[in-house]
Amino acid sequence: MPQPVRVGTRASQLALTQTGHVADALTRLGAGPHELVRVRTDGDRLTGSLTSLGGTGVFVTALRDALLDGRCDVAVHSFKDLPTADADGLVVAAVPPREDPRDALCARDGLTLATLPVGASVGTGSPRRAAQLLAARPDLRVVDIRGNVDTRLARALGEAADLDAVVLARAGLARLGRLDAITDTLPTDVMTPAPAQGALAVEVRAEVIGSGSPLALALAALDDQGTRLAVLAERALLARLEAGCAAPVGAYGHLAEGTLTLSTVVLRPDGTERLLLDGSTPLTGDPVADAAEATALGERLAADLLADGAADLAGLGGPGA
Repeated sequence: MPQPVRVGTRASQLALTQTGHVADALTRLGAGPHELVRVRTDGDRLTGSLTSLGGTGVFVTALRDALLDGRCDVAVHSFKDLPTADADGLVVAAVPPREDPRDALCARDGLTLATLPVGASVGTGSPRRAAQLLAARPDLRVVDIRGNVDTRLARALGEAADLDAVVLARAGLARLGRLDAITDTLPTDVMTPAPAQGALAVEVRAEVIGSGSPLALALAALDDQGTRLAVLAERALLARLEAGCAAPVGAYGHLAEGTLTLSTVVLRPDGTERLLLDGSTPLTGDPVADAAEATALGERLAADLLADGAADLAGLGGPGA
């Protein structure tokens, strides 16, 4: 019997669920049997806010170390957690089809963003979400929260709830079978998602690529080019802005009729000012050329945002980009 493919994952319920889906898909695509390898990351150990955790990479460094030292063969990440800089010796070999990238309001009594009472308390651990909530509803009281999905939902929907609502990624709720908790899916022009939100990154050691192994072939079959290009544009923007995961920056790429469109927003953390910019580029169907176009689109919009004052507005250029 062949050795199982060892698939590295964070130990949270959401991470285990989404990694399980990827591992099952790789097995169906011919990679062979698999086993999950749980790896505890710095982000899982620490209890402070996202801003205080030390920047991008807190959820992925330990997983990457496990790949590099041979404890696992594949690592599955939430793509938005990956630093924009490449990791030596590692490659994102597959980007599966993306879940709905929008954010979702989960509120008591079926309330929506429009019907929340004046001064309502809304929990989020994301400066991007906080700034956009305040841009849409300056009267809201935004509360910084931490914890897993169930812990956050309980803050608004549990018996001891102390908030009127929380905002979470719709993709995570979908993967956990908790779409029933959503009272309002927020449109992207109100709440632009984080770059790569809803997407997964399947990372391997570089020597796997092109090896012709069953794992390499399964990874190639799992890769979704449309998702990869959209995320590439979003992350190119993030890198050019030198914006870490805690920056109030949103980016959403989407493909339609051979054109990649990127919608972006940069906000003052209190939501009182924002810069909005959209751009698009035609695609040819050639993976290498299209990847270059997607990257150029993100970099071009970032340069325009910086020229319009984005760095001063959002305090960009700090650590963690």
